[in-house]
Amino acid sequence: MDLSEAETGCPEGGEEEADAIIKTCVLGGFSESSETRTLIGSLPEIHEDDRAGEFAVQKFRVIMDRYQDQPHLLDPHLEWVTNMLLSFIRNENSPPSLFHLSFQFLYGICKVRGYKVFMQLLPHEVSDVHPVLEMISRQDPKDLKTWETRYMLLLWLSMTCLIPFDLSRLDGHLESEGVRIKEPVMERILGNVALGICLPCRLVFILIKPLIFLLSDSTLPYRFMTRPDVKQKHLGCFLDWSLTSISQSSGDSMIEIRKLDGVLQSLATLFKHGKRDDFLQYAPIVLCNLEEKRLSESSEAMLRKIHIKLIQRLGLTFLKPRLAAWRYERGSRSLAANLSVSHTAAALTAAVTPETETREQEEDYDIPEEVETVIEHLLVGLKDKETVVRWSAAKGIGRVTGRLPKELADDVVGSVLDCFSFQETDNAWHGGCLALAELGRRGLLLPSRLTDVVPLIMKALTYDEKRGACSVGSNVRDAACYVCWSFSRAYDPKELQPFVTQIASALLITAVFDRNINCRRAASVKIFYAFLHQGTFPHGIDIVTAADYFAVGMINNCYLNISVFIAGFPEYTKSMVEHLISRKINHWDGAIRLLTTKALHNLTPQAPDYMATTVLPQLLTTAVGVDLHSRHGAILACGEITYALYKVALENNRTVMDLISPECVDALKNIHNLVSERGVLSNTCCLGFGGALMRPAICSLIEKLSLSKMPFKNDPIITAWQSLIDDTIKNLHLFSSGVKEDFIVSGRIYQYVQVYKAYLEGLKSPQLLTRCGSARALGCLPRFMIQSKLKQIFGGLEQMCTVSQKEGNFTEARRDSVRSVTGVCPHGSPDSVLCSENVVKVFGFLLCSINDYTTDSRGDIGAWVRKAAMTSLQEITLMVSSSAPEILSPHLVKSMMCCLAQQAAEQNDHYRAHAGNIFLHLLHNTEPVVPHIPHKEELLSIFPVETITSLNWNAPSQAFKYITQLLGLPEYQYHTLLGLSVSVGGITESTAHHSSQSLFAFLNGIQKDIDALTQFTQTLLRIFKNNLQNDRVSVPLLMMLSQMLANNVFEILTTQENHQVCVDLLGLCKELRKSRNVAKIRACIYVYCGLIQFEGDVRKKVLSQLLMLLCHAFPIIRKTTSGEMYEMLLTYNDVADPDVLEDVLNLLSDTQWESDLATVRERRNQLCDWLGVPRPRPITKVTI
Repeated sequence: MDLSEAETGCPEGGEEEADAIIKTCVLGGFSESSETRTLIGSLPEIHEDDRAGEFAVQKFRVIMDRYQDQPHLLDPHLEWVTNMLLSFIRNENSPPSLFHLSFQFLYGICKVRGYKVFMQLLPHEVSDVHPVLEMISRQDPKDLKTWETRYMLLLWLSMTCLIPFDLSRLDGHLESEGVRIKEPVMERILGNVALGICLPCRLVFILIKPLIFLLSDSTLPYRFMTRPDVKQKHLGCFLDWSLTSISQSSGDSMIEIRKLDGVLQSLATLFKHGKRDDFLQYAPIVLCNLEEKRLSESSEAMLRKIHIKLIQRLGLTFLKPRLAAWRYERGSRSLAANLSVSHTAAALTAAVTPETETREQEEDYDIPEEVETVIEHLLVGLKDKETVVRWSAAKGIGRVTGRLPKELADDVVGSVLDCFSFQETDNAWHGGCLALAELGRRGLLLPSRLTDVVPLIMKALTYDEKRGACSVGSNVRDAACYVCWSFSRAYDPKELQPFVTQIASALLITAVFDRNINCRRAASVKIFYAFLHQGTFPHGIDIVTAADYFAVGMINNCYLNISVFIAGFPEYTKSMVEHLISRKINHWDGAIRLLTTKALHNLTPQAPDYMATTVLPQLLTTAVGVDLHSRHGAILACGEITYALYKVALENNRTVMDLISPECVDALKNIHNLVSERGVLSNTCCLGFGGALMRPAICSLIEKLSLSKMPFKNDPIITAWQSLIDDTIKNLHLFSSGVKEDFIVSGRIYQYVQVYKAYLEGLKSPQLLTRCGSARALGCLPRFMIQSKLKQIFGGLEQMCTVSQKEGNFTEARRDSVRSVTGVCPHGSPDSVLCSENVVKVFGFLLCSINDYTTDSRGDIGAWVRKAAMTSLQEITLMVSSSAPEILSPHLVKSMMCCLAQQAAEQNDHYRAHAGNIFLHLLHNTEPVVPHIPHKEELLSIFPVETITSLNWNAPSQAFKYITQLLGLPEYQYHTLLGLSVSVGGITESTAHHSSQSLFAFLNGIQKDIDALTQFTQTLLRIFKNNLQNDRVSVPLLMMLSQMLANNVFEILTTQENHQVCVDLLGLCKELRKSRNVAKIRACIYVYCGLIQFEGDVRKKVLSQLLMLLCHAFPIIRKTTSGEMYEMLLTYNDVADPDVLEDVLNLLSDTQWESDLATVRERRNQLCDWLGVPRPRPITKVTI
């Protein structure tokens, strides 16, 4: 199937991918027809081989499973497939293995196509009855491996029961000389019916394929027992046997439960498909037995569900199968009519005619008393704890009510409405919604009841009850949306006209503000269908377009964007605001409360007077209330609404005092004092749950009031606010992630110029949280406070970072200090702002921070500092480039770009992406242009402008292809190789694979360029020398070197005897021999074995080092050395004399190098003699 580019929406480059997706998801036919025919035809040859047979079955299942979503494509081929398999089954000479294998294939088809369609292909003529019975009789009910065979035979037997002839005609001569020699067909089938229901291994079958087996073993009983010839003789006996099985079943074991389930399933199917006249006499007895069994109290949901199904079938048996004449019938359901202009006048409604009155009179008959019992059970089922039981009970309510007179049906509706009580559980509410939807869909909920029903549905749409650490009610809200959909389909638009605005508002509120994504999407879809079917939905087209299924998937988009659009329609503005105030501002989830306050901020411009006169006073009362969540949300909302009103007033050239009453202003000012009186903000409570919520809320309120320029200058409240802020800063990181530094400090409230000194002292505090808070506070101080104090502030930040980095602690404080540098360094004079005299010091501080690799039990915590330093470097560089590019020296820019290149080459995906994105942003930035970038033209060719969006730095397969090209640029080679060393020699497999692949691709390109290769090796040696004692770099660097040597990167250098590269590497590795780091020593061993390829005297020195390691103090080192030497001697066979090579290899492989040193040293010395290396002399320790 081909689609044009316009239809697929894919660009030209994505056509192949789109076509692949289409071919995968949409199949055109049964393309494996010939393969299937060959596979089935091979069964006679492979059936004896269990392995081949299992493989064939698995292959056939894979073919069939492709058509699970489009099983109808198999229909043209089902007949020949079934006939081929049945030919093997019917053949009397077929061995049992082929017989069972064929049934496994038949089951595979039945599973995919469905038993109702597939069973029609099974032969069901008179001649098939006896063969099927014979095959069933030969089966072992306890054989778990052949359950597919018995399943398909029972299905086949149920088809043969459809023959229209009396089964007694198939018996023939059953007696010979008075001796019974053959059981009647009817008796044999009846035995198999009972066998299918009570099979001992039924448990295993149902656990394997629950749905299909349940349907199959209930299909046979109803098709057999409803035959005219069978029901006359055996129906009563079969029901007696079933009731006896129910009463005797204990339900203690799983097998007993499955047996009871099978009997109940069979009874439910019989009462569903059987004629009412045949079963009416047995219905009271069955109902009485079920009441005695009390299955509604069973712990098994499956039994409760089938119990409800059977109860409702009994109720339908008691009632005559007639549709209620009083039901509501909508005359026109045409979408075109609903959407037309004149749909109101053209709509047809249900009219009472003489004919319907006559029908109603005919249906006025006595209702059996048992119906009341049935309805009672169904109402109890609506409150069950399992959804499947409630759903079955709801459908039963709808079916039974449809056969009741109008008065009794109205009583049932009233009983259903009783479920909507706040004394009931969420299960009852959910069941009630499902029942109302069924009643409405069937026209059994008359329009006169809508005045009672609609308010309850509105409550259900917002039902949300906290239970423990979570809430319940999402299923209730989802079911309430389903009720609205059923009403929109069931009723004429003029019947729902009085409730349209109410229903529309409630659905929109659910679609936009519900916490659960499924509920939001359900409401969005129901809005769409309600608009289509009713056509009276206010502003339906605009709303359906804005709040579609996908748009409501992101909760932030719903609260902050979609809500503003919908609130633009006056019909919904106040209802949305009222919902946020009443239901969401006090929500148990803190994230919802925060989103609610932001939504109120955005909605304020839609109704500023309503917000100022009605909403804000209400929130001010809640802000000093008792409930913690309500108080928290209300305080945040007061700040957001006040700030939004300030913006509205500013646009109209007014002040915020013109909109907010003086009483509200005083109340806003006194919130802090009233909350403090409760002790929540005291030092002893600041770490508790109340303080963790209240302190950020009060700080947010202070910020918003300050930004709104409230008239609090010289007011004593400023001192209280300042005290709260200072105390909160000391414990900043203990509060929720929603607390930001701009919540903590606001420039409008500071009246004391010396306040910054307290934060400078806080940088020296022994408490980590105090340092962090002070650093963040200094970073967001207003400009007028840090005027002429830059040196002091920056010096304090720098000193704290320097001292703490040396001590290896206070990493979080260093991170916050680095972040604050951007806030305190605008452009200008030396003591006030960033200028030529202090730019070197600031950049030096940040470049030093970008090399912070502090680690502890949490891992690489220095990455926090590095990320903050990279961000600050970007911001300051762009700021200086814009205002005073002349103060940026080439050396500073070079150091910054090289450090970014190093970070972009390292192994952590997240921080590599952060560095890479900053590197590209600085490179391609045009306003302003960053000056003095080294090799800018070459960089632009390596990183064209499209890489800003196309290059995924998080993917090693993409990033390292670009970053390794920087090795060819002299200015970047050192830092890039330093970062690559950690990635290539690291332990992350994907990163090591792709980075090494890209590195070797670069090295292969310079193999013939002696100068480039020499420069690369010199850079490599310089990195090794500078980081010799730095395990973070030296260990992966040694691993990278071993890979280079193994890949013959230095092959062109090995031909020269005693090449300086080998000598230098050997000398650096020898300095590590006293290390106690096992990983580093093992990496040295790998390098030694690679250096053996260099010719000259250096080879003997390498062998000497390896032989010394054979007597290392660590057994693991001795074992590793022996193994690597063995492989080395096999690879480079010119290292040892051919005459002794075999002896050397045998000694290396046979010696237990982990044994005591005396034994090992003797063997090592023997190796020294064979390899021509002087024996190492032990050093004698001199004691004084």
